[in-house]
Amino acid sequence: MAFDKKLLEIIACPVCKGKLMYTESNNEPGLVCRYDRLVYPINDGIPVLLEEKATAISLEELEALKKG
Repeated sequence: MAFDKKLLEIIACPVCKGKLMYTESNNEPGLVCRYDRLVYPINDGIPVLLEEKATAISLEELEALKKG
């Protein structure tokens, strides 16, 4: 099941309430909060917006995601 990118208009980061950005790294989809530098997983097309399930990323990794 694919993630419906229209959801990006209505969902927000549960930590800061900021916008999320869709990414696909190593064929693993995720939603990135640029402010908190967290990546939330997407399982079977469903975003898992729980802070404890998110993965922290470095500033360098965030910049790489923005570029490509």
